[in-house]
Amino acid sequence: MDFRKRIDELRDEIRKHDNRYYVLDDPSISDGEYDQLMQELIRLENENPDSITEDSPSQRVGGKVREKFKAVPHRFPLLSLDNAFSFEELREFDRRISKVARDISYMAELKIDGVSISLLYENGILTGATTRGDGVVGEDVTANIRTIKNIPLRILTSLPRVEVRGEIYMPKREFARLNQEKEEKGERVFANPRNAAAGSLRQLDPSITSSRALASFIYDVQYMEAYTLTKQKDALQFLREQGFAVNSEARFCQDISEVFAYAEEYLGKRHELPYEIDGVVVKLNSFAEREELGQTAKSPRWAIAYKFPAEEKETVLRAVEINVGRTGIIAPTAILEPVSLAGTTVSRASLHNFDLIKERDIRIGDAVIVHKAGDIIPEVLRSLPDKRDGSEHLILPPANCPACNSQSFRLEGEVAYRCENINCPAQLKESLVFFASREAMDIDGLGPALIEQLVENKIVNNIDELYCLDEVQLSNLERMGSKSAVNLLNALEESKKRPLNRLITALGIRHIGSKSARILTRYYSDIDDFFRLSVEELILVPDIGVKMAESIVSFFAEARNRETIENLKARGLNTKQEGGSSGQLLLSGKTFVLTGALSKLSRSQAAEIIENMGGKVSSSVSKKTDYVVAGEEPGSKYDKALQLGVKILNEAEFEKMLEEYMG
Repeated sequence: MDFRKRIDELRDEIRKHDNRYYVLDDPSISDGEYDQLMQELIRLENENPDSITEDSPSQRVGGKVREKFKAVPHRFPLLSLDNAFSFEELREFDRRISKVARDISYMAELKIDGVSISLLYENGILTGATTRGDGVVGEDVTANIRTIKNIPLRILTSLPRVEVRGEIYMPKREFARLNQEKEEKGERVFANPRNAAAGSLRQLDPSITSSRALASFIYDVQYMEAYTLTKQKDALQFLREQGFAVNSEARFCQDISEVFAYAEEYLGKRHELPYEIDGVVVKLNSFAEREELGQTAKSPRWAIAYKFPAEEKETVLRAVEINVGRTGIIAPTAILEPVSLAGTTVSRASLHNFDLIKERDIRIGDAVIVHKAGDIIPEVLRSLPDKRDGSEHLILPPANCPACNSQSFRLEGEVAYRCENINCPAQLKESLVFFASREAMDIDGLGPALIEQLVENKIVNNIDELYCLDEVQLSNLERMGSKSAVNLLNALEESKKRPLNRLITALGIRHIGSKSARILTRYYSDIDDFFRLSVEELILVPDIGVKMAESIVSFFAEARNRETIENLKARGLNTKQEGGSSGQLLLSGKTFVLTGALSKLSRSQAAEIIENMGGKVSSSVSKKTDYVVAGEEPGSKYDKALQLGVKILNEAEFEKMLEEYMG
């Protein structure tokens, strides 16, 4: 079959499945089958790079990081809506409409709490996406919009120009996940899903936007050449037919009384929806009548937003509970006088961090206002100082970890206080899982389920006690026979031989991953070196910044961490990095690209060796590449190396280079 024909078939089929999965919520194939189609498309496109087009489903992710967003004037102003806060104000809106219009019926649509966007399609292909901005000029966010799965890169019609408007939003579940992730990293959380969507959409790196599971609802056709629509109801149907996600809760209303009923219904159902809404948008259905009514400088006269009352309740902050999370973050939780909020009784609420408590002047004993951020997370919004009687108490950050009494610590520029003790009971399970992981000590057979048993049964209370386990202890555990026990003990023994950079990684030092650990151990080849290092010394190491340096110094200053490291040394773990300065110099400044399958090493193992020797590993071939290491079935990188005249090493030649390094 002609590859061009197959590429077209794959693109059409993938677009169909994307629409069923992301728009209609009705997938017709498994994830595995979908992945096979996508991988075949990517392979064919890589083999025939001239065939790649911007509207191909393979091009959703991977845009270049931008320096800044370009300002783009809107073809037509993106007007804002006037607001109504009561049914009486809606009646007044209806009375004004009645003075001019004859065909008075409405489309009632949920007011999605997100970020307004304008999309441009030329000859059916997405060519531009612009934020609302000030309504006259917005920002070009096309690269980021292309990563949102339920926005089609190609629509059904091939009209010369179609412009549509919609809302980018963050689902409640994704909002909760993202804020939990931010809490665990010690970063400021997003205030609400709208704030989170806006922050995610304006990332300069499209891959960050892609990771945030944003979604869209499209609700207006702003402009269309050679095609005429006469009613909003028809416009929504047209948008659905083109493959856009259109909110299925929109409803045609014969008169304003039906609008009232719709608003009442969704005021009660808002918490059941997977996205956040803050009201109902009411639009005159007839486009001809809209023309008659016109608009003001800021708002159309034919539409209005009915805003739901904010669901906030007053209660009393009785106490603050301080807990340590699985990543060592020390977090305050408000204990409240129980209050009914968004359909549930709330007695605990997040205070996020101690900086926020100070900013909002929240005290124990205060009358406070609470709400549910994103309709999910109970949160203290503010205190009511006017109601104080003098019995209130300040909430201060703890000097010590409440779980293990180690000194608490906070990095410059972060909001979170942390416990640096690697063996803190609150985070021991997480520490052990990471310590045993493949990128760290790579202890085969030591997974989360077994670690759960070891910690819960108090067999392992410190990381170094892993190396004191015996066959009897292990054999008595659930799903652990004698053979499994022996295999694990052998894996533990084997892990003692890992190079120092793997041990540094395994310690889970804040901001220090496997790459940073490899860099550090080129300069400091004995773990004892780390006990005496200062921030000033560490920041002289390439790619080691101030935060990383502070984190290293803080970790090794903690007495319990020092004790653990001494115990690991006593248990026989390797704490020195092999290879002298000649090894570090051999590949210093050299850039490698790996392609194809190596028979004796995985690509990640080969990359680690290269970096340990001072070299760099890149994902793409350029004139600055020094070597391409080609295994079996090399891809397009091999061809690019031939074109550019880059030195190509086969696996045997690469091994010979390594043998030189090993002496």
